[in-house]
Amino acid sequence: MYKNLAAALAAACFFSPVFSQTVPGKVGAPAEPVKAGFVYVSPITEAGWTRQHDEGRKAVEAALGSQVKTTFVENVAEGADAERVIRDLAATGHHIIFTPSFGYMEPTLKVAQDFPHVKFESITGYKTAPNVAAANARYYEGRYLAGIAAGRMTKTGVGGYVAGFPIPEVLQGINAFTLGMRSVNPQAVVKVVWLDVWFDPPKERDAAMALFNQNVDVIAFHTGSTAVMAAAQERGKMAVAYHSDMRRTGPDAQIVAVTHQWGAYYTQRVRAVKQGTWKTATVWGGVREGMIRVGDFGPRVPAAVQKEVLAAQKAIGEGRLQPFRAGKTPVRDNEGREVITPGQALSDTQILQMNWLVEGVQGKVTR
Repeated sequence: MYKNLAAALAAACFFSPVFSQTVPGKVGAPAEPVKAGFVYVSPITEAGWTRQHDEGRKAVEAALGSQVKTTFVENVAEGADAERVIRDLAATGHHIIFTPSFGYMEPTLKVAQDFPHVKFESITGYKTAPNVAAANARYYEGRYLAGIAAGRMTKTGVGGYVAGFPIPEVLQGINAFTLGMRSVNPQAVVKVVWLDVWFDPPKERDAAMALFNQNVDVIAFHTGSTAVMAAAQERGKMAVAYHSDMRRTGPDAQIVAVTHQWGAYYTQRVRAVKQGTWKTATVWGGVREGMIRVGDFGPRVPAAVQKEVLAAQKAIGEGRLQPFRAGKTPVRDNEGREVITPGQALSDTQILQMNWLVEGVQGKVTR
């Protein structure tokens, strides 16, 4: 996850389509099992950001068996603690180290300079080096699809969004969710609450409750815990799960989940180390590449709505639907400025530099 707006905007110009290759790193296939290390920014909970990355780690073990040995360190703060942990993993014989948090990017690069034969994967980072790759996912594609479900399910026409920081990745999600809602429910609005934190369950819960008190009956979130889903379950409202399927937390509340799937990517990268073919790369994958998936519908979602959402997901995967493409009329921001001209789609660079909220969102980028 991005931690601050300036860094995120700087990141914008560096992402390129999925699996594009850049400068090759030094290769040398280990004869013994590949030792793969993972560093997590929060504890491993039953669902959420860290859970999905740990599921990716488990997928590597399942796919490669005796060819790999994985280790992980959880709840590692960004900054000096992260550098210490990453350095320890590199010094203890790990061949590849995955660091899935934006604040791990600089510590990863610093350690990588001292361990040129170790491979590093900076997840949500944007800087690369001969032995450092960067990868992220097109979360906004799933947000648009969830918006379709929310637009069909809402009775009040008012959606809510609990958001961490007003940075491009989060703005993409809010805007895509709103565009998805309004594609099937043109008068729908989305109310946003900013938290200035990624993981704070009590604060996440309080924000959700405040939104439910403002006529919101369906809510989405860009935070790290299950607190918003739990609040929706408690209040009898509807919610979109993020990162992981959260039906255990909200069996009645969850209408759909937007999940990111890291197993295939992690497995591919560890296998490349084993085969001596690992190269640095910049990756930005979405529905088409299997890195983003929408599903895990709740029991209250009619079959027709499920079918509509899955058909739209297929269309995104096939390139027939782009969330940030305007139809016959322009897309405007919530201050009335035209941001997408009729018949045009935003480029990747424009999406990655997003600093506006779309028409229909009740909130501001800065507070």
